[in-house]
Amino acid sequence: MRLDLDVDGLDLRELPRFQRASIHKSVAARLALTTGLIAAALFSGSFLPFFNADPFWSPLLRNCTAAFLLLSVGMQSSYWVARWRAAAITPAHTPHWLRRFRERIASRIAAGQRWLRIAQGLDAVVGALSRALRALGRAGYVAGGIALLVAFVSLVLERYFSTLAPVQWPEAPLLAQLTRIAIAVLLLTAFCLFFAATSRGWVPRVAVVSGLLPAVVAAEIALRALLSLFVRNSDRIEPRLLADSVLASLWRWPPRPLHTLQNELHARFGIDLRQSWAFAYMRRAVLPVLGAIVWIGWLATGVREIPIDGRGIYERFGRPIEVLQPGVHVGLPWLLARVRPVENGVVHALAATIGTDDATEPDLSSADGPAPDAANRLWDESHLSENTQIIASATGERQSFQIVNMDVRFVYRIGLSDAAAMAATYRSTDVAALLRTTASRILVRDFASRTLDGVLGEQRLVLAAAVRQAVQRDLDAVDSGIDILATLIEAVHPPAGAANAYHSVQAAQIKVQESMARERGRAAQQVNDAQLNATLAKDKSTAAAREARTSADVVGLRFAAERNAYRQAGKAFLTEQYLTQL
Repeated sequence: MRLDLDVDGLDLRELPRFQRASIHKSVAARLALTTGLIAAALFSGSFLPFFNADPFWSPLLRNCTAAFLLLSVGMQSSYWVARWRAAAITPAHTPHWLRRFRERIASRIAAGQRWLRIAQGLDAVVGALSRALRALGRAGYVAGGIALLVAFVSLVLERYFSTLAPVQWPEAPLLAQLTRIAIAVLLLTAFCLFFAATSRGWVPRVAVVSGLLPAVVAAEIALRALLSLFVRNSDRIEPRLLADSVLASLWRWPPRPLHTLQNELHARFGIDLRQSWAFAYMRRAVLPVLGAIVWIGWLATGVREIPIDGRGIYERFGRPIEVLQPGVHVGLPWLLARVRPVENGVVHALAATIGTDDATEPDLSSADGPAPDAANRLWDESHLSENTQIIASATGERQSFQIVNMDVRFVYRIGLSDAAAMAATYRSTDVAALLRTTASRILVRDFASRTLDGVLGEQRLVLAAAVRQAVQRDLDAVDSGIDILATLIEAVHPPAGAANAYHSVQAAQIKVQESMARERGRAAQQVNDAQLNATLAKDKSTAAAREARTSADVVGLRFAAERNAYRQAGKAFLTEQYLTQL
């Protein structure tokens, strides 16, 4: 209950919290300073090169920083309340302004020197701790032990606050709640540090999630501080602890959230939920209902759904029973049975070279930019997706060998039968590694019996079919359950010595084809010119003959006409023709 100094007949010296106000103020100030320095040291330590080398340290150090900073805020809020009580029971006399100014300057200088010495000491401690961690080599175990030690000290502080009666120090139970938050964060930090060397995926997740606890409590305190700005305060009324948190009060064992809610409602609004039969029934029925929900949920784990592109091997007590097809299936619940997922017709492509498969990053080159590296097929350059093979060859009159680079890829899938699914699941731990190892062995054995001319002269389809049959035969011999759908030989590159010769051969072949094409064009042009000349001569002769014949026909018609006229007119016609010519 808050106290009003304006009430008459009130003696503050009779109240225990006012009697020990000066002691509470001193304790709260020291604890606020200590926890604040620890938070500052942890925050500055997160920027050291040793801790920045591993990203696992950063969330742990900052979580501990948030927890101790939250505890320091609670201690500072308690210090303000205790200072008000101490000032209320022993009013301070206002000194002269010049003397007060000098005392304040002297106190600030002394405080600055004290902070400087403390910062230097913390820097030395942090440096020595960093060197010790680097020298020991097992930083996780050492830091985990330090976190447990600090948690033990915090536990002693929490027990001290818990033993104090609210009549003596009303803020002690609230400070104990904030101390439990810091203890929980320290324990989670130590737990994560002890398992940091196991390279398990859940450890970083726990390290990040542990920071949510001080975050939500800090958010609630910040909201309370914001809302307190709209509340009218008086210097004559006893202040309330600002760092109060309902979420922190729930952090207790055994957890009793309903009891805490009932007490808050009864204290603030006068509502007593314990008199309601509905809440009493809920309190009695909560455990049976939760048990029934957990039991039904556990039984529901026996219902399993297989996707359309998969299958599942049903294991009962660790023994495979059958292969489940796509759909919904009902079996024993979790821990008694499980379903191992198996692919159903999913096609994969695998390169014969170790370290090159379909998991490479996609090529994002533009159409106007340079060609991607995957499109490079030059013989005089090395390619990551190529496999190196030794091929027999003849150098002069002696037998030798050559090195050939090949890009061989296999398209495979897990067999569609139930036996193939069982074999692929239980007979091999890594299907891709088994296929790559078998293919490498087959390629070495197959190409060791071939010559360079035979490899370069043989068709790729025939060579790929032979390799696929050999690899499939070896996989079937070990009952792997893998089906080789196709073998793709994208490139066969001869050795560097033969590359220049093949370049010359290709250049000569290109020149021969160019010469042949040029001569064919020249011959075609001559034939077309001759045909044109012959056509022109033929047409000219035909036209001249037709013209001469037409002229002869005209002369013949004229002669016939004149003869007919002479026969009919006689000398008159001759006289007329004579006169016409004159």
